[in-house]
Amino acid sequence: MQADLGQFAAKVHGYFTFPTLEGEIGPRMKFRGKEMIVWSINSYLGLANHPEIRKVDAEAAAQWGLATPMGSRMLTGNSPYHEKFEKEVAEFMQKEDAFLLNFGYQGCSSIIHALTDRKDVIVYDQLCHACIIDGMSMSMAKRFMFAHNNMEQLRDRLKKATRIVEKTGGGILVITEGAFGMRGDLGKLDEICKLKSEFNFRVMVDDAHGFGVMGKTGIGAGEHLGVQDQIDVLFCTFAKSMAGFGAFVCGDKKVIQYLRYNMRSQIYAKSLCMPMVVGALKRLEMLRSMPELREKLWHIVNTLQDGLRERGFNIGEPEAPVTPVYLQGTPYEAANMAYDLRENYGIFVSIVTYPVVERGVIIFRLIPTAAHTEEDVRITLDAFEAIRANMKAGKYSGALKHSLV
Repeated sequence: MQADLGQFAAKVHGYFTFPTLEGEIGPRMKFRGKEMIVWSINSYLGLANHPEIRKVDAEAAAQWGLATPMGSRMLTGNSPYHEKFEKEVAEFMQKEDAFLLNFGYQGCSSIIHALTDRKDVIVYDQLCHACIIDGMSMSMAKRFMFAHNNMEQLRDRLKKATRIVEKTGGGILVITEGAFGMRGDLGKLDEICKLKSEFNFRVMVDDAHGFGVMGKTGIGAGEHLGVQDQIDVLFCTFAKSMAGFGAFVCGDKKVIQYLRYNMRSQIYAKSLCMPMVVGALKRLEMLRSMPELREKLWHIVNTLQDGLRERGFNIGEPEAPVTPVYLQGTPYEAANMAYDLRENYGIFVSIVTYPVVERGVIIFRLIPTAAHTEEDVRITLDAFEAIRANMKAGKYSGALKHSLV
C-alpha cells in the first residue's frame, strides 16, 4: 500500500493537491471562500502584486500582446529588449555574459544537456531540484551523487570522476544549489570552490531561491558566501524573487555563447514573450534600486524563524527565507493538521511528506515575503502552537478525518 498522499488522491484533489487560491496575489488570499494567511507563494520581494510591476506588465501587454516576438531567439524571436536584459543582468550578476531563457525548469535541464556528453562526469548534491535530475537524465555523462553538503563525500566522488576523465578526455561538472528550496539551507559553495585547488572541475549553481534575496546587493548565495566570481555557470529563475516566468544563465562569454547555439530548449521553442521581457527589466531595476524590499523581507524572515525557535519548533538550520517546520507523524496526520490549520486557524501552508522526505517526517514549508506583516507572523505562530498541542493530544491520529470533495 502506498505511504504517501497519493493513496487518497481522489479525496484530496482540489484541496491539498491542485488547490485554487483566489484574489490578488499576496499574504492574504481566499481559499474555498475563506480568507487565509498564505505562506506558499514564492514572491519573496512582494513584486507579484506591486503596483509598479502591474503597470509595466499591463502596458507591455497592451503594446505588444502575448505573441511578440514569434519564433525562437535564433530565428525570428530576438529583440533589443531581450538583449538589453542580458546586458543588464550580466553586469548586475558580475558575469561577462548572460542568456535569457523562455522557462526556468526546462532551461536548467537544457543547460546540463548542452554542456555535457559521454566523455564527461557530473557530480551533484543529493537534494538538487528535479529540473537538475531531469537534465542529467538527458545527458550521456556519467554521474555521481554526494550526500547533501557532505564535502568529504564530494571529495571522494571527485577522485573517482578525475580517474574517469583522465581516460576519456572529458571534464567534470559539479552541480549544486545556492539556496535549497525545501530546507532553506545553503549549498556549501565556498567549500566546493576551495576544492578547485585540488581538482579540475567547473561549478554550476541553481540559485532560484537565492537570487534577489541573498547577499549584500541581492545577487544571491554566491555573493553571500564570497565566491560569486568562482561560479562558472549560474542559473536563476524569475519564478521566485522576480515573481514572473522565464530565467537566465550567466557566466564567461565563451560558455554563454556556446549555450546560445546549443540549448535545444531555446533553439526549438518560442522566445520569451515581450511583456515578460519588459517586465523583467522593471523587476531587475527594482531589485537593484530598492534594497528596502530585501530589508522588509529579512525582517519578516527573522521574526518568523526566531519566533518558531523560541516556541520550541524544529526548523533545522535555514539561512534563506524558506522556513521548514519539522514534525513527526504519518501522512494522514499531516493532512489532518493542514486541514485544521486552514479551516479553523486561517493558515494556508504547504505540507511535505514521504516520499519527498523520509518516512515519519512531516514538513510544513513556509515562504515569508516582504508583503507579510508582523501580525501575520504572530497569528501563524499561535496557530502552530495550537496544532502541536492538538497533535500531542492525539486529535490528528488515524485516517483522513474530513471529506474534502
